[in-house]
Amino acid sequence: MSLKSMITAALFGLAMLGTSTTAQAQSGLLVKAIELPPITLSAGKPLAEKPYELESGKHYKIKIQADGSQELAIEGPEFFRNVWVNEIVINDIEVRPLGVDSLEFDDEGEATLTFVTIRPGRFELRIPHARGDSQRAKFIVKG
Repeated sequence: MSLKSMITAALFGLAMLGTSTTAQAQSGLLVKAIELPPITLSAGKPLAEKPYELESGKHYKIKIQADGSQELAIEGPEFFRNVWVNEIVINDIEVRPLGVDSLEFDDEGEATLTFVTIRPGRFELRIPHARGDSQRAKFIVKG
């Protein structure tokens, strides 16, 4: 199946599901996002308890929380190229980006990311230059 066909199928599937709230309708999404366990940025602690298992074409929401123990960033260009980012919310400010490569937390804070998975595969969000497996949040997107 071509990428264009997968995107068309995903968008059609979203249009056919559920009722919408005003915010969802304004963003073009007609289903409530599936909430995922948060990613935690903290010096020496794992980002996530276990890999995230997702389905292609579904709408998800994840919080990225930094405890301020260290200035930390999270990156994932492969992840961000294979999802459609609806919005990133930081301090009640909604950002609707065309593209994202990383988020950096200089201090304690939280960002909420809502996205739709586009393509099946294995992707990750990670702390830049980190070598440890616990410094990676793995996403397994099934077709």
